[in-house]
Amino acid sequence: MKANSPIRIGICGLGTVGGGTFKLLRDNRSEIARRLGRQLEVCHVASRTPSSDYHDPNIRSSTDVFAVADDPQVDVLVESIGGFDPARELVERAIGNGKHVVTANKALIALHGNELFALAAQKGVVIAYESAVAGGIPIIKALREGLAANSIQWLAGIINGTGNFILTEMAEKQRDFAEVLEEAQQLGYAEADPTFDVEGIDAAHKLTILASIAFGIPLQFDKTYTEGISAVTTEDVKYARELGYVIKHLGIARKSDRGVEMRVHPTLISTKRLIAHVNGVMNAVLVKGNSVGATLYYGAGAGAEATASSVVADIMDIARSTSDGEQKTLVNTMPSLAFNDLNAEFPVLPISDIETAYYLRIQAHDKVGVMAKISSVLQNFDINIEAVIQKEPEKHGADKVPVVILSDLVFEKQIDRALEALEALPEISGKITRIRVEELDGGESR
Repeated sequence: MKANSPIRIGICGLGTVGGGTFKLLRDNRSEIARRLGRQLEVCHVASRTPSSDYHDPNIRSSTDVFAVADDPQVDVLVESIGGFDPARELVERAIGNGKHVVTANKALIALHGNELFALAAQKGVVIAYESAVAGGIPIIKALREGLAANSIQWLAGIINGTGNFILTEMAEKQRDFAEVLEEAQQLGYAEADPTFDVEGIDAAHKLTILASIAFGIPLQFDKTYTEGISAVTTEDVKYARELGYVIKHLGIARKSDRGVEMRVHPTLISTKRLIAHVNGVMNAVLVKGNSVGATLYYGAGAGAEATASSVVADIMDIARSTSDGEQKTLVNTMPSLAFNDLNAEFPVLPISDIETAYYLRIQAHDKVGVMAKISSVLQNFDINIEAVIQKEPEKHGADKVPVVILSDLVFEKQIDRALEALEALPEISGKITRIRVEELDGGESR
């Protein structure tokens, strides 16, 4: 790559991300060149189903993505085919051929990033992946560059638009989960198989990446606690609102002297917090640094235009960093995870060692002294009650009443034992619903 010569780009996959990237590079070509002082030129595209939308006599077209990785004309390969196979082999081939890689593939980075980054460093190239987390929100650049002088204390993110859309509809229109999920699928927000979105796997991929950048630890997806939203009910949404909270599906990472927390689960957030008002399919990440305090990053977390914006921004970073023609400069200025030396010994805490507050919804028989028994059990496990909602029977003649409790801070292992004891009481019916509560100090709404 010669100084200030055009950067030649190969795009693998012309779906939402790849197609959006092609169109953005074409439509904003002049503005991009003005800002860079050099051209970004697509020279090769590959897709299993070629489309006339991407036809250009000056652009080579293939049905084999590996032809792009092997093309000596390509400087930067954009991987937008998704999944693991053949995406991983494609990225390895491109790196082996001395090409930089830009990808939106969060699953690939979360599960195989450690090995791929090491390979890229050996070859003197980089893998850029801003678009892999939160679409058009430049959260990776914010953590790696804008907040580089800070010790990150914690971050919390709404990083899956499908889940946020479902919970928003449940809260605003008192609709059931299954009904809203069906609508999300009809609108194209959720896949035919929505497991990755509603069970938190997609968000866990993204949180794994964010925690690694924020805390300087290796990517450890297998240690990220993951819980979905399919068990959240309209009753939980209603009671949370009565208590001054909303339920959001959050990815939370926190650093302490004991280790790092990485967890994705439904969470009660006070309506006083800005992130509690992020609705619909939008994403947001709240970050707490020891110097800057809390900062909030908000925007579209998916979609062709938003994701392409991040892909092209990564390509532009590569172009800027190679303007002097030295690959060494690029590797130093665009570190994969913002740290040269990762702290592989810093432990990731199991969920049992996490300390947080809890929302508990208990179905109790309508008898005198039930609340006293519940309180006694919780007290036996050193669990303090912060707030209680005790309702009349939901139907005339019913013998069960809902009891809703907010606890003080407590370790998960304590709440596990307390719930086991409570569910053993003859006065308690069925399983007790629990949802974690986070205060997120510093993210107040004004």
